[in-house]
Amino acid sequence: MSREDALVRNQAQPLAQAERWPIVAPACDVYENNDEILVVADMPGVTADSLTINMDKGELSIVAPRDVSPQEGTLLGLEYRACEYRRRFAVPGGVDAAKINAELKDGVLWLHLPKSEALKPRQIAVRAG
Repeated sequence: MSREDALVRNQAQPLAQAERWPIVAPACDVYENNDEILVVADMPGVTADSLTINMDKGELSIVAPRDVSPQEGTLLGLEYRACEYRRRFAVPGGVDAAKINAELKDGVLWLHLPKSEALKPRQIAVRAG
C-alpha cells in the first residue's frame, strides 16, 4: 500500500455518540506536493482556541466542539446544532512534526505538514568525466 493510500484509507473514523453532543467527521481534502502534505478541513462554527490538534506515533487527530447557543424565540427547525468534530489520519513517515502548523480562517482549517528534507525530491548533479 502506498503512502497516499494509507493516508486516505485511514482518514475517516466511525461516527459515535459523545457524552454531550454527536460526533461528526468534518469534510476534508488532502493534498501533497514536494514540500508538504496539506489537510483542509471544513469546520464551521469552531474557534481557534477550542481546536485541539495532536500528532502521536504517526497519527494526526483533530478535535473541536461546535457549541451553538440557543436563540430566543420559538424553534421552527433545527439543522445547525452543537456537535464535536473529530477526525484522525494515519500520517506517513517523513513528516517533520516539529514544523507542523495550522490556521483557521472563515471556518476552514488549513493544516500544513511539512516533509523532512530527506523525503523531499532533489535533483542529482551529473559530472562529466
